[in-house]
Amino acid sequence: MTADLDALEREMTTWRRDLHAHPEFGFEEKRTSAFVAAKLREFGLDDVAEGVGGTGVVGTLRRGTGNRAIALRADMDALRIAEQGTHAHRSLNPGTMHACGHDGHTAMLLGAAKLLAEGGGFDGTVRFVFQPAEEWGRGALAMLADGLMERFPFEEIYGLHNVPGLPVGHFETRVGPIMSAEDNFEIVLTGVGGHAARPHWGNEVLVAACSTVMNLQTIVSRRLSPTDIGVISVTELITDGTRNALPGLARILGDARSFRPEVSAEIERQMPIVAQGTALTYNVAADVTYTREFVPLLNDAALVEEAFAAARAVFEPSHVATASEPMTGSEDFARFLELVPGCFAFVGNGEGSAPLHNPNYDFNDDGLIHGTRFHAAIVRQRLL
Repeated sequence: MTADLDALEREMTTWRRDLHAHPEFGFEEKRTSAFVAAKLREFGLDDVAEGVGGTGVVGTLRRGTGNRAIALRADMDALRIAEQGTHAHRSLNPGTMHACGHDGHTAMLLGAAKLLAEGGGFDGTVRFVFQPAEEWGRGALAMLADGLMERFPFEEIYGLHNVPGLPVGHFETRVGPIMSAEDNFEIVLTGVGGHAARPHWGNEVLVAACSTVMNLQTIVSRRLSPTDIGVISVTELITDGTRNALPGLARILGDARSFRPEVSAEIERQMPIVAQGTALTYNVAADVTYTREFVPLLNDAALVEEAFAAARAVFEPSHVATASEPMTGSEDFARFLELVPGCFAFVGNGEGSAPLHNPNYDFNDDGLIHGTRFHAAIVRQRLL
């Protein structure tokens, strides 16, 4: 690594730790956005727009006379998780932390902006898209609704996400589906609650709710093709019961993951059949609400090959690989891919990393320079 890259790595580490210490939830990233915008202006970008989609930032850098534009995207928001880490840069905002590495993603893209602003090496326009509110799937839509494509047009887009368990300095992506859709559901069971000592006087809902939770799993195991990927997870079961009172109302909440619209549609079709059939067995009523939050993330085949070529130029070629299977987590980067082709890829956060969304997670600063160099390489490769 050259002295310049060494210095950039140290600078990015400082930025990343500052961002980690000051996490902000989706659409609340005011300090983060101001930090990003100030750095982009310091680097001498041609234009820096704030408030895009609420708290998003778009930086524009032009070199040469080329009329093509590509975008690089990073997410900025944190999670409502109380950090348990003990490092010096731990969260100063109680109950909020960067448990998914968006602080690292932001620092990597800032590093790429500085590298490209200082070194050039491309002919055209780069859009640096710093997106809010990825975690709850609203940030990309908000930026698009605010005229992102009309105000800052681009022809293709690239993004990175860190992966715990994958060694630092490793890169993976794949053609087609790489991250899943996420649908949310709520099932409300209504009966007649009563005294815990006399269940026969009413139609309590807790036993029906427990059966419903179990029966929902048959949608994947018995009602979808074994060749399709689907996951149904119940995440909350809430009732109006208490220590000596059986509940008359139960709410079952959760999410479903899939990679094809047909699978999502079939899960939605089957869920009321299972819920209402189970409720009927217990003489209670069931109502189902089903919504779609994230769409599947589908990488463009040609641009995946371009990403592999750029990655091999900056990573050890043996550390660049095709992801063996799609990930059932979701990413609203997929919303951009509904409009332009692009590629989303994974970079290693280390084999000893805590999992994403874990209160002990921390982005591995050793990975910053790898992501930054990839961002710069794909720009120079695609904007010749």
